[in-house]
Amino acid sequence: MALSLEDITHLLATRGVNQYGREAVSQLEHALQCAQWAEKSGEAPATVVAALLHDLGHLLAPGGDTAEQDDLHQYIAIPFLRGLLPAAVLEPIRLHVDAKRYLCTMEPGYLETLSPASQHSLELQGGAFGLVECARFAEQAFAQEAIRLRRYDDLAKVPGRATPPLPHYLALMERVVAVG
Repeated sequence: MALSLEDITHLLATRGVNQYGREAVSQLEHALQCAQWAEKSGEAPATVVAALLHDLGHLLAPGGDTAEQDDLHQYIAIPFLRGLLPAAVLEPIRLHVDAKRYLCTMEPGYLETLSPASQHSLELQGGAFGLVECARFAEQAFAQEAIRLRRYDDLAKVPGRATPPLPHYLALMERVVAVG
């Protein structure tokens, strides 16, 4: 069953108030900060929406975001969003965990920049990619958008950071949906 814009709004506004794993922000604060970084960086509207929704799977996962097992959140939301949003939104969401695993191998020092919670989730997600996995990842459509999304994700964990409100990004999402 596909989610509607109203369903997404409801999820973010209600379940989004919960803490984001072991981070010091809520799921909604993290989503808004991530979208803000994407928008300020001049990303296409689809990538900004991907940044907003990249962790929606945590809100849909049975039991929520426990931080003690990999909930495969990057995959959970995709069937619920398919039909509503284009691949330019869905693929960066699907690939953002793999982007972290890729960057840990391909960018010296990246692992050390991750928050302790993100380092913990990396281990649950399978750790850094090997070189063959990195090559496969880099060949995929939207891999570069996923890498940029990953970087915004890493920055979007600041308690109390001012962001545009959720309706600002929902209006952008409506435009992305209308364009298809």
